[in-house]
Amino acid sequence: MVAKELGYQRIVIEQPPYNLLDRRIENELIPMAEKHGLGLITWAPMGMGILAGRYDDAENLPQDSRAVYRGGFYRDRVTPKGIEVGRQFSKLAQENGITPAQLAVLWVKDQPGITAPLMGPRTIGHLEDLLKVAEMTLDDDTRAACDELVPPGSAVADFLNTSGWMKMAV
Repeated sequence: MVAKELGYQRIVIEQPPYNLLDRRIENELIPMAEKHGLGLITWAPMGMGILAGRYDDAENLPQDSRAVYRGGFYRDRVTPKGIEVGRQFSKLAQENGITPAQLAVLWVKDQPGITAPLMGPRTIGHLEDLLKVAEMTLDDDTRAACDELVPPGSAVADFLNTSGWMKMAV
């Protein structure tokens, strides 16, 4: 509205974090984006690797992980509940014959209102693995199983808020 009133170019895309561990954008941002034709290109579909099985527990983190070498809110995102969801998520991916990373990106890609997930593969092999997701579709049973792990609109790790005053209790 402000852009229209002032003759500015309207905002056409938003880039929030979004993954199964933090689904809070479903409460207001996704409905607003759909209503106003705003694209959502989301980041962190694998939840910093938590959904890809990168972490075994919240206290003994891999030394080469972002949670260790960047610390701060990166460290805070690795929660015991998130790791437990990651374990269950990995089993679900296995049951579907795909990798946890593929399922994480697929879940985001096929969520209502999402234009595209951003991915940051570290290797060509990771990229080749994730490109297969473009040809996949999330089935209703798998979507329901994911909803049981983390209900719509809720969170088990804090990806959305990175300012100290905005922290949620997880």
